[in-house]
Order: sequence, then C-alpha cells, then structure tokens
Amino acid sequence: MRPHPLRKKLLGSAARDLRFLLSRGYPRKSAIIFIGNHYQLHQGERDFLYRGVFTPEQCASRRRKKVKVGDLTGERVVIDGHNVLITLESAIRGRPLLLADDGFVRDISRVFRRFRPSERTRAAWRFVERIFLDYPPGHVTVLLDAPLPRSRELAARIRDWMVTAGMHGDAEAVARPETTLLAEDGIKATADSAIIDRSGRVFDMAGHIIMRRMHIRPVRIP
Repeated sequence: MRPHPLRKKLLGSAARDLRFLLSRGYPRKSAIIFIGNHYQLHQGERDFLYRGVFTPEQCASRRRKKVKVGDLTGERVVIDGHNVLITLESAIRGRPLLLADDGFVRDISRVFRRFRPSERTRAAWRFVERIFLDYPPGHVTVLLDAPLPRSRELAARIRDWMVTAGMHGDAEAVARPETTLLAEDGIKATADSAIIDRSGRVFDMAGHIIMRRMHIRPVRIP
C-alpha cells in the first residue's frame, strides 16, 4: 500500500500545538493522540510528530551531546546497527526522512520488524565505511537486535566487511542492544531518543551521511 502524502502545512500547525502542550507538561503520548485526532492526521503524520517534536529542554540537552564527524578519529565508536542501517536504507529507497527539532535525522518507514538484510544494506554500510576511512576510529562496535531476522548473519557479514576494509572492530547480535550499547564506553552512533538521553556523547551517523554525503534534505516540521 502506498503511504499517504505528508500535509506539511497541516503538520506545521499540529507541531506548534504539540510543542505548546509539551512545554506545559502534558504527557507526550496523550498529547500526540489528542493533536492527531484534532487535526485528523494519518499514521505517517503522527509518526512525524512522535519522532520529530520535542521540548526546548530536550533539544538543548541532546544538541550538547552531539559530536562532529572529526571527533570520531581515534575514539571508540559504538553503532546502533539497525537504527543506522535502516535509516540509510530509507534514504537509498527515497522514503520520507525527518530532521527533528533536536537536530537528529530520523525515518518513519515503520520497517523495523520487517527489516531484512539486502544489497541495500551493503550499500548503506559502504557509506559508513567511508566515514571511518576519512576519520579512523580506535575501535568500532556494531550492535544489532538479535530478535530481528538474520541479525547474526548480518553481524557476520559486517565483521567480514570490517576485515576487508582494514577496520579494527567487531559486530554482534545481542538480545537487548539498547542496554548493551549504553553499557559500552565511547561515542554512540544513533538517533534513538532513549539512547541519546542516557548517553554522554552521540554522533548522528545516518543523519550526517544523508545530509553531507548523499545531499538529501530531510523534511523539517515548521
């Protein structure tokens, strides 16, 4: 089924109202349901609000944690594998991408549970490789969500790709990637809000590649 188009003018009004409610302490989930029903938004538009609209305090905190690509050199980097690869694949496929209030790029493809590694996954990883060739880290750890199909197979492929590229690192499929990722030292490469909020330094790997290397302009809610 083809997704419904995004009504950007309507989304702008809905986003302003949602920011108003969030800034006054309304629960996020309830506020989005209320705004979504009020403006009769379809699911894709509600996803844009959920993944893109945050309070000024949240945005300021996340922006302070965000590092530049040059900061990766010599550092330990821990990649939220499915988060980065799925977002990059969405860009390759031409699916909608969002530049959120907090400055991170996210997709609303809803393919997470349906994700399967493909040739696009290899293409997405090549973009990651080029970043690390330009700004060589000390060590790279890629964590994948083990319950997702073929995750262990993808981890093995990434390990092979790392060896071929001369990268020092590892890839692993784990049962609870968020918990494992947060326990690791180093810069976290992710756009996952929950991980960003609990991390010290974060790099928006997919967002940097999409905007600076692929030259794609994600949609920004007014």
